[in-house]
Amino acid sequence: MKQLAEFVKERRKEVNLTQEEFAERAGVALTVVRKIEQGKTNLNMEKVNLILSMFGHELAPVSSKELSE
Repeated sequence: MKQLAEFVKERRKEVNLTQEEFAERAGVALTVVRKIEQGKTNLNMEKVNLILSMFGHELAPVSSKELSE
């Protein structure tokens, strides 16, 4: 989660948005952005993907087989 938190925080700052402004543009609650940036582990993947879509990214489940290939 640390990598996700750092990625979102760095990218948000690159586009010069506050957490509140970013949440509004992404269509999520301010608490979602705060939880992601704080590295919380109990996150809704749909909400995380709304945030990541702002940067052209998406999280998806990966099987252990896919990781070993």
